Amino acid sequence: MGDYSKALEFYEKAHKIHEKALPPNHSDLAPSYNNIGAVYHNMGDYSKALEFYEKALKIREKALPPNHPDLATSYNNTSQVYNNMGDFSKALEFLEKSHKIHEKALPPNHPDLATSYNNIGLVYKNIGDYPKALEFHEKAHKILEKALPSNRPLLATSYNNIGGVYNSMSDYSKALEFYEKGLEIYEKALPPNHPLLAAFYNNIGLVYKNMGDYSKALEFYEKVLKISEKVLPPNHPDLASSYSNIGQVYNNMGDYSKALEFYEKVLKISEKVLPPNHPLLATSYNNIGLVYKNMGDYSKALEFYEKSLKIKKKALPPNHPDLASSYNNIGHVYHNMGDYSKALEFYEKDLEIMKKALPPNRHDLATSYNNIGMAYFGKADYSRALSFLEKALSIWQKSLPPNHPKIKTVINSIDNVKKKM
Repeated sequence: MGDYSKALEFYEKAHKIHEKALPPNHSDLAPSYNNIGAVYHNMGDYSKALEFYEKALKIREKALPPNHPDLATSYNNTSQVYNNMGDFSKALEFLEKSHKIHEKALPPNHPDLATSYNNIGLVYKNIGDYPKALEFHEKAHKILEKALPSNRPLLATSYNNIGGVYNSMSDYSKALEFYEKGLEIYEKALPPNHPLLAAFYNNIGLVYKNMGDYSKALEFYEKVLKISEKVLPPNHPDLASSYSNIGQVYNNMGDYSKALEFYEKVLKISEKVLPPNHPLLATSYNNIGLVYKNMGDYSKALEFYEKSLKIKKKALPPNHPDLASSYNNIGHVYHNMGDYSKALEFYEKDLEIMKKALPPNRHDLATSYNNIGMAYFGKADYSRALSFLEKALSIWQKSLPPNHPKIKTVINSIDNVKKKM
């Protein structure tokens, strides 16, 4: 239900009983620590989540044989926290431990082995290594096709993961193809108001939004909202997520008053149900800041972007990509205000993180180079502008389809710089 404080209250009561009744390394204590860790994980308190997941892991390592499936579960949970913290090498390290156990303990076509491949694929997707992500998701899919009937929901999840990689690669027709295959399974297997059905509508809406087909995006996002309003309590974080997606579409359509209306609904829920330093609260402030930036109200935009940054600095490790995104957004505002030196200061903070967190050909890194190039162009430092814009072009040509709008835009910018030189 998303009521995490209540969940903690009951899990802690259960844990108190377990602690009194059982010896300190009893295997039944591990699920208790695990449940508390899962709540902190959902609350975005990753250090607390790790603390409890590691207690569970410690017990399981002592109490269970080295290839026990519960040990694999513990490694997997720990990896998910590292993944959300942006520490992808740590996430992979724990996932590989989990996968090793699954390979030894399970037959080669067991669905849990597919889940393991999928989780590894999701980390590679977050790193931006899309060929690797597809490789693992396709391994998972192969197993599920053999192990399950064609209408099983788990197979739909596999289509969803592959669709997600194609969406990140900006191959939207491929993304839709896989999302629609998954949706077809879910529509047959699940009741019409099932949250998993909403998740598919949401992903299809995202692809249409990325394609710039905003009426189609709204159509699918409104289906999600309809389900969410029926099945969730009024302050559930997933309802906030639904409002947020609709707000994004209105923002992209230039209907800023509508966008603010939905983003303020999100903020209202987030402030009620989330702790004050939760990353999702930062996202909420960030989105409102973006609308004010698009409206040209730069002081309001900075106010909300700085609230967002303040939370991220407390909640996230210093090299997390979401922190880079905040620096980038503040840089954009200063850029639009014509304060190119201030813009560069924030763009360079963004780039510093991106270079550490991402592989050298990740297209998000190209965005950082492009922004710095345009700031130098604003300062009339054309040789530096050209150098950064060419770096951006080189990455985008390797990572995006040749007719992608970003490639066309940066080529035009390079032409403009050359004319000024």
